[in-house]
Amino acid sequence: MFHKTHNLIKRNDLDQLITSVPGTEHIIRKRDLDSFCRFKDLSNSGIEFILKKAHIVPRAQGLILNTFEELDSVVLPHMRKLCPNIYTIGPIHSLHKTKLMANTKLSPQETTVSNSVWKEDKTCLSWLDKHDPKTVIYVSIGSLAIMTVEQLIEIWYGVVNSGKPFLWVRRPGSITSAYDESQVPTELLDRTKEIGCVVEWAPQEDVLAHLAIGGFLTHSGWNSTMESIVEGVPMVCWPYFGDQQTNSRFVGEVWKTGIDLKDTCDRLGIEKAVRDIMDSKHKLYTQAANTWENAAKESISKTGSSSIQLARLIDDILAMSSTNL
Repeated sequence: MFHKTHNLIKRNDLDQLITSVPGTEHIIRKRDLDSFCRFKDLSNSGIEFILKKAHIVPRAQGLILNTFEELDSVVLPHMRKLCPNIYTIGPIHSLHKTKLMANTKLSPQETTVSNSVWKEDKTCLSWLDKHDPKTVIYVSIGSLAIMTVEQLIEIWYGVVNSGKPFLWVRRPGSITSAYDESQVPTELLDRTKEIGCVVEWAPQEDVLAHLAIGGFLTHSGWNSTMESIVEGVPMVCWPYFGDQQTNSRFVGEVWKTGIDLKDTCDRLGIEKAVRDIMDSKHKLYTQAANTWENAAKESISKTGSSSIQLARLIDDILAMSSTNL
């Protein structure tokens, strides 16, 4: 399948539907595939790595996935044809909190465990406290994605021109080349002082759960996507690489919880997307986001699909352990 798909990508345009991925025949376009599919050289080390991992899947005892049955219902039946034993135990961060609260009587705040590699600037939460509900756009491209100075300026103008207050995470190294503020138009810096808050890193789960947050401009990494789904926050997706390309397509086309802006980076498009999820189409995106938020919460309830799958995983591990004794 991989070679067939890759040859099609080389011959045709990126908006053509991919019909060789079961369950997504009317969803995935060539531009929505993992970024390694755009490599021209089949001997590329990235392709070889992915192929090696793919060949392992049918031989695996099982797969543990950070998703829940309802969210990925269009693809899970087909994945189980390759590996029948799939444990869907997501959203893992929410399931973890729920189990801790049930077993230790801790509060939700006490169950939050940070896995940040940078120090979180929690002063941004106080800044959020000053804003009305659903009025702030949160901007972050995660822990690995990068942008050029030109892309930074376009996104910055788009966010500022939307007129929405914004909290922007810009981690060290997230902007390529030698960037400094002298490259930024004065009007952007001045307007940012008025309506923006820029930090190097933020406690993302707490930010997305904050009442002031009305939208998330994201790189569409899976953790960020799941955290946004759990909190019912609509997304503007600007994917960078890897699975982010597919994640953003599902956000826009399948789950209907946001807008997919892949392969583009212009201020007018970003401004319109922010205004759409925050204003003109806010009700539409919020209703869809709330539906998936409720589904995520149901999945980690005592009788929910992820709780059942976790119990099955634990039982299977114990059974294998006793067999090996």
